[in-house]
Order: sequence, then C-alpha cells, then structure tokens
Amino acid sequence: MKCIIIDDEPLAIEILSGYCEKLDFLELVNTYTNPLDAITEIKDKKIDLIFCDIEMPQINGIDFMGTLDNRPLFIFTTAYSQYAVDGFELNAVDYLVKPIPYHRFIKSVSRVQDIISKKEKPTMIANVFPSNGDNSIDKKFIFVKAEYESIKIDLDQIEYVQGLKDYLKIHICNTNKTILTLMSFKEIMNKLPSNQFLRVHKSYIVNVNYIKTVQRNRIVISDMRIPIGESHKEAFYSILGL
Repeated sequence: MKCIIIDDEPLAIEILSGYCEKLDFLELVNTYTNPLDAITEIKDKKIDLIFCDIEMPQINGIDFMGTLDNRPLFIFTTAYSQYAVDGFELNAVDYLVKPIPYHRFIKSVSRVQDIISKKEKPTMIANVFPSNGDNSIDKKFIFVKAEYESIKIDLDQIEYVQGLKDYLKIHICNTNKTILTLMSFKEIMNKLPSNQFLRVHKSYIVNVNYIKTVQRNRIVISDMRIPIGESHKEAFYSILGL
C-alpha cells in the first residue's frame, strides 16, 4: 500500500514516517512540507493513501484535498480537533489528532487496507453493496434483516440507532417508522461509516448530520434527547471539536 505524508512540521513527518516503517504493508513513497509539491506525485504514481495535515501555511489541508480529482484515500493528521466535521464531509477515512498514538495509527491504516482489499475483489457482493466493516467511503445504504427479509436502508435516512436488549431499533428520519433487527452494536457499526455515525452511549449510535444541539451530556435529535456515555464522551467531543 503506497502512501505519502504531507505536513509542514518536520517532526510530525518524522513520527509518521517511523510509524510507516514499522508496518510491512505500508510503502512510504515520499514526504512533503508543501502540499502543492505533492500534486504531480499524486497524479503520476499510484498512491493508495495520503496522510495530510490541515493547518499549513501554503494551503489548508481540507482545501487542498478538495481540489484533487479522483483523490486517493486519505487520513487527516492535525493538532486541531475543530476541523473534524469538515474533514469527514470530504470523506476522510479517519481524523487523527496529534500527538497520534501508535495504536490509533495502526487502526486507521488497517481500515484503509480493508477498504482497498474489498475493492480489489470484484466478484464479492460487498464490492457492489459494500458492507462497512471497512467503513467504505462510498457507502450509501445498508441491508439489515428484519423478521424474514432483508431491508435496504439509506444511510442518510437513519437518525439514530437504539439498543433494546438483543435487538436494535433503527429510527428513520421524518417518519415515525422504526426497524427492529436482531443485531449487535458491533455488527451494525461494521456496516455504518465512521465518518457519519458515532457510538455515543452503550445503547445509542447517532447520525452526526441530525444532531441539532448538544446540551451538557445529552444530544438532541428531533425531539429525542440522547445521553452521552462517560466512556464515549471524550471521543465524541474531540471528533465534533467541542
């Protein structure tokens, strides 16, 4: 898996380069302190993954990634958590906040490896209807089993998912409709893209696009107030830049 690093801080490049060297499946092709210098490399070579900083003097990393046509998969690496939502709107695979722990780095690149692996298997159903164990960035819908059928659900229609013992209740936006499915949180999280859905409590997953307000330890979606669990609080606030 070929990758490049774009960051205006030499120390950040040194740390990420060291991380890359430890993984056999990663090939670090080049590093850049100026994003504009990387354009030719991206266009001329088959780059699978870009690690890109956001706050850089030449051009903002979010703006830079937005200018690329047919851009490779990419992970934002930054010291500023407030850009997380903007980053995920560009379909970033992940958003790593500096200082980046090695275990978080491994988790992110493993996710990229899974995405690429799925795309390279055209005979698999997952390539046509990608199930999001890889958190595939082009995912638009999922299928869930309810009673004796599999129901197609558009991701943008899911407001939140609620746990009810052995079942999950999927709440559909602008309707009173819910879908009850025998599925664990782990199973459905493997189907849902992490740039859109967050586990905020042991009993709730939310679609960040439907969050109206955050009130202390609660999220307001429609007329529902969803609690933020203590073990999920730090990640939730970090991702949303709160």
